[in-house]
Formats: sequence, structure tokens, C-alpha cells
Amino acid sequence: MANSEANPSGLVVGNDAENRDLNGAERAAVLLLALGPDYAKPIFNELDEIEIRQLSRAMSNLGPITQDMLDKLLVNFVTLLSSNGSISGNSETTERLLLSFLPGERVDSIMEEIRGPAGRNIWEKLSNVQEDILAAYFKNEYPQTVAVIMSKLATDHASRVLAVLPEELAMDVVQRMLSLEPVQKEILEKIESTLRVEFMSTLSHTQKRDPHELMADVFNSFDRQTETRVLTAREDVNREASARIKELMFTFDDLINLDASAIQSLLQAVDKNDLTLALKGANDTAKELFFSNMSARAAKMAKDDMEAMGPVRLSDVDEAQSRLVNIAKDMAAKGDIIITKGSADVEMVG
Repeated sequence: MANSEANPSGLVVGNDAENRDLNGAERAAVLLLALGPDYAKPIFNELDEIEIRQLSRAMSNLGPITQDMLDKLLVNFVTLLSSNGSISGNSETTERLLLSFLPGERVDSIMEEIRGPAGRNIWEKLSNVQEDILAAYFKNEYPQTVAVIMSKLATDHASRVLAVLPEELAMDVVQRMLSLEPVQKEILEKIESTLRVEFMSTLSHTQKRDPHELMADVFNSFDRQTETRVLTAREDVNREASARIKELMFTFDDLINLDASAIQSLLQAVDKNDLTLALKGANDTAKELFFSNMSARAAKMAKDDMEAMGPVRLSDVDEAQSRLVNIAKDMAAKGDIIITKGSADVEMVG
């Protein structure tokens, strides 16, 4: 009888399964299954129907994989993203990659959009740029040009940009937006071209994300055993990069850096069962921090519940602690709390 088991993510790891080479779709399927439904869902949301069908087919036909296959895949993935500090690409490599799993017509459509008119999708891109960065750029532009650009942004983002513009410029822009006439196509195309060449291209070079930060986010989604295993393997390849990833990871243990008000806000937002299970596997410092920010009655009830639980699975504790960390990140992203990593204040966003 085959000795294999399914972990909580649904990935079947067989100790006596045969090692084999995986194609691109299979490697993607393994990674998504290893991440589990909570972390795989936002990735699937970014895929089109064809990609989803292809990945689903690969998952269905994957069968058991060996622990060695999983470990090598995860280590290669981490190495690819963190080696030499970055991943670079161009339109040609992008097209080749797309052609490996998408029909030619679909690839042509995507590449046409990428290589097409300068203004295509520029407004959506601008709506994802931080308001203070946009405001700094607008300070050197004509108010009429700013008014045109602002009229094209998502309304909620435009309001945030107006709020951080110098008051005189903001009032001028508002007045021009109120009396704005339809803009000629040629003028709009010129503005779009200028934005793409002078602003977005510069932004893309100055705002590149540290690949170690990206990998820290990936590692945060792993269960504790996978995290330890892959980090250990990664240290054999590049100890310095592994140390950098560890520094950037935000884990349950980092919650001890929250101040009292943040802990109390977190306590109101989390599920009580998750809290009890998470604290069951926490160190004494974390337990005391949470208990000291509860009422005496609530703290006693939590301690009694932990006692009544008896032995619990480490995987269940990991999942509960992960849910608490994700709630804390979501609250920080909304500005409800500030969470810190070590001694440096770092506002975390989900």
C-alpha cells in the first residue's frame, strides 16, 4: 500500500512515490496546492478562464509527488526570485512564456495591449500609484493638465490625491475639473504618452520591490514545517539571502511588538476559538501580552479553555496563528493599528 498523505492544503505527498520531472503547468499546480486555498485564491483571481482550466487539469492529473520533489521545487522557486536581487524580463521572454500555456490568439491580444498605444490602461495604472507620489509629480505640472489626469482617475483615488496636494493647487484643479470640456483625442494621447514615458517608466525603475520582501510574503504563507525545511535548504545555497528573508518575515511571534491599544483592537477582531488555539502554542511572552490586555474574567476563561483543549496538533496551531497575523496585517492596511518588526516601526500592508 502506498505510503502517502494529503496535507491541509490538499497536496498529496507520497513517501514512496517516484521522482519525476514536472512541466510548467504541473510546477505551478504544485506551488498553488502547497500554498493552500486561502493563499491560492487571490492568485486564481488574477488568471483567466483558460489558465484556470489548464491549472485545474494539471492538478487533477498530478497524483502523489515525493517530498524531495516538493522541496526541490520550493527551493528552486525561492532561488529564482532571490538570486542576484531581481528577476528581469522583456516583451520577447514574456511572449515565449505566455505561448507555453496560452493559445496564440490570446497571446497576440495580450502582447498587442502591451506594445500598443501608449495610453492603453495608463489610467488604471495611475489609480494604483500612491497618492503622495502622484501629488509630488503634479506639483510640477500645469493645473489644467492635472485636472485632465484627475478626471480620468478612479474617484476615490482622485479624492485622496487632492487631499495631499498643496491647497492652492488643489483648489485650482477642482475649479478646472468643474469646468472641464471634452479633451481632444490628440491632446489626451500626448498626455498619456508623457505619463508613460516620463512618469510610469521612472516609477517602475524606482519602485521595484525587493525580491526578498516578496519571498518573505511567500514564506509567511507556508506552514511552520515547510517554512523551516525550505529556509534550511536555502541557507545551504545563500546564507545571506536567507537571513534577509527571515528579517523581513512577519510572524505570530512579532505580535509581541504591538502596543497595548493595538493588542486590544486585535482582540476585538479575532475569533475567540482561533485566539485560544493560537495562544496554546505561543511562548510565555506572547501569552502574557494578550492576557494582560484582557479583562481578568476573559483571561481566566481563555486559560481555562486552553487547559480543557489538551494536546493539539501543531498544524492547527500554525493555521490559527496565521489567521491572527493576517487579521493584524489587514487592520494595519486600513490604518487601524501599526505593527512593528523588531525595533523598527514598519507599517505592514496586506
